[in-house]
Amino acid sequence: MKVVTVEQMQALEAESESRGVSTDRLMENAGLAVAEQAQALIGDLKGEHITVLVGPGNNGGDGLVAARHLNVWGGRVHIVLCSPRREGESKLEMLRDLVVDISELDGDVKPLAKALDSSRLVIDAVLGTGRSRPLQGTIRAALEQVQAARKRHPDLLVLAVDVPSGLDADTGKCDAASPAADLTVALGFPKVGLFGFPGAVKVGRLVTVDIGIPGDLARDVSLELASAGWARSVLPARPLNANKGTFGRVMVVAGSPDYIGAAYLACAGAIRVGAGLVTLAIARSLIPAIAAQLPEVTYLPLQESEPGVVNGADSAKRVHQALPSYTTLLVGCGLSQRAEVSEMVRLLLTAMPSGVSPHIVIDADGLNILSHTPNWWQRIHENAVLTPHPGEMARLAGRQIDEVQADRLKASRDAASRWRKTLLLKGAYSIVVMPEGQAMINPFANPALATAGTGDVLAGAVAGLLAQGLSAFDAAAAGAYVHGAAGELVRDELGDAGMAASDLLPAMPKAIKALHAS
Repeated sequence: MKVVTVEQMQALEAESESRGVSTDRLMENAGLAVAEQAQALIGDLKGEHITVLVGPGNNGGDGLVAARHLNVWGGRVHIVLCSPRREGESKLEMLRDLVVDISELDGDVKPLAKALDSSRLVIDAVLGTGRSRPLQGTIRAALEQVQAARKRHPDLLVLAVDVPSGLDADTGKCDAASPAADLTVALGFPKVGLFGFPGAVKVGRLVTVDIGIPGDLARDVSLELASAGWARSVLPARPLNANKGTFGRVMVVAGSPDYIGAAYLACAGAIRVGAGLVTLAIARSLIPAIAAQLPEVTYLPLQESEPGVVNGADSAKRVHQALPSYTTLLVGCGLSQRAEVSEMVRLLLTAMPSGVSPHIVIDADGLNILSHTPNWWQRIHENAVLTPHPGEMARLAGRQIDEVQADRLKASRDAASRWRKTLLLKGAYSIVVMPEGQAMINPFANPALATAGTGDVLAGAVAGLLAQGLSAFDAAAAGAYVHGAAGELVRDELGDAGMAASDLLPAMPKAIKALHAS
């Protein structure tokens, strides 16, 4: 599913007009779709009080159409005009003909409180994608009344039309007066800002509805939202006559005395998405501590300069010698940044022998080490996937974390273009970007995943899918999707708190199975 900016949406609507789909037709379609979603949200409409907050623009017009349908279907609709509408507007006159209760706020919003207190549902059709100024005046006061009403009546439902009023549809910045929605109905296409913070916390459940924009008009939009159907379409086939070689071979260079678990999680992540063979390259003396946890993995013992610490040059050479037998190399999980380890990583990634060109995934300390390596991106071939969290991304790009988080999509696109690498920026609504700018947003934001080790599992999943023949972009995006879907399965069972990274491992095959069954 395409995800659009405000400018792109305006262009799509204009092009639809030129194709014969009028603005009025789009509004009628949008209002009907919103009404249908409202009915699905509250069930039987008969006798239910519904307050529709209507703003000055097209978003308000969508709300008027929705109100008309909800009234006809049996709802007790009260329309509150938060600002004047055009005199004689046909959609408003149609509601007057139906004797729908309509009031206009003239600065005193206290009467609104009474309407809200008797309502089952509030439809926020005040401000849509065109809003760029701070909320103020009567509109701000009305939206604050919605917030207050929800505190008094927690069962009051809020449906936002296209975006919650006060949320910047491009950036996710959000006014403090913006009411949190239980359901946001995105019209035509979801907007980028719905996946940006802090505004994303106001969105609630997101549903996208068709409003009649010809589908081919969005073909050049380069940002998409990953879906179950998309993930299912790219996951590797599992033929009956397969052997372990069919599903690729992954070399994982990971682990150190302080972070042995990271090596376990990365290797197990690759196995759990179906990689045929996984080998762990790790300091020789650490193998006994991890072998009992990972009986399925083979091992490449690395020489040590001291117990648990690899000898940089010798270790890089040993991994290079083994790599021709492997399709994918994962470097970084729990390695530490000791001098000897840094030497190994730099030699391993920037001095690859001629003719050896595995797919590469670089995570965690691999990224941290590269951040201290001048022009590292010029010395690593382009079939590499980088999987930073925001802190690692900031170090790699020489920026502050707040700068990265303020516009994650732009930060990712700028970096992927400059470095000519596929980038997976982790976090809520993780983003995968190709060097050419094609990007995909992962649809999951799960606080249960905010715990140590989940990133190691994700890096392993991406490496495991790369080994099975997926492109760098598809492996990164599908790995993020499966990882996120597994997180949802675990959260459904355990809740938001207390998930351990290892809980994801048995859930990932279940998530893949569910995708194939859907």
